[in-house]
Amino acid sequence: GAMSRKKLQQLLDSLGRTSKHFTKSEVECLVKLFDELVAESRSRFAAVGFDCNMFRDVLYRMFGMMDDVMMDRVFRTFDRDNDSHISAEEWVGGLAVFLRGTLEERIKYCFEVYDLNGDGYITRDEMFQMLKNSLLKQPAEEDPDEGIKDLVDIALKKMDYDHDGKISIVDFEKAVRDENLLLEAFGPCLPDIK
Repeated sequence: GAMSRKKLQQLLDSLGRTSKHFTKSEVECLVKLFDELVAESRSRFAAVGFDCNMFRDVLYRMFGMMDDVMMDRVFRTFDRDNDSHISAEEWVGGLAVFLRGTLEERIKYCFEVYDLNGDGYITRDEMFQMLKNSLLKQPAEEDPDEGIKDLVDIALKKMDYDHDGKISIVDFEKAVRDENLLLEAFGPCLPDIK
């Protein structure tokens, strides 16, 4: 592993106490997995955790995620302190929401993923970018941008409760509580739990 036994034990003690949604033994498995993945990566950052590329690899291997833009966004939501690495704590904390989060937690998480510039709103432009990115897999005769603009309009009609032309967390939460399928409206950012 990459961590010393002592550090591992300290980590398990503190995370075992504070972790939401995971039992002590699950925390232990997740931290060990983290440690193995970091060691296996032989990255020069191994001391601090996953960098974005390692994390993408994990999201792909473990959860079948393939969309680079979404994976980058997931990385940023996991990386709470914005140091461009995911520590063991951030890994366990992120996975708690990712795998076991309450609806409330998942709403907050998806909103953060979709709020590309972090200003507290999902704007037309952000929706357009994400939908364009997730839908441009099929070749189309007509201008695909038109179709995406239509989708953005539909999303706004459905989700912009205060009619200010963008979606706030309050709008988003109302929309998702009304219709759970809207949780991942702008791209797959949660694992398919089989």
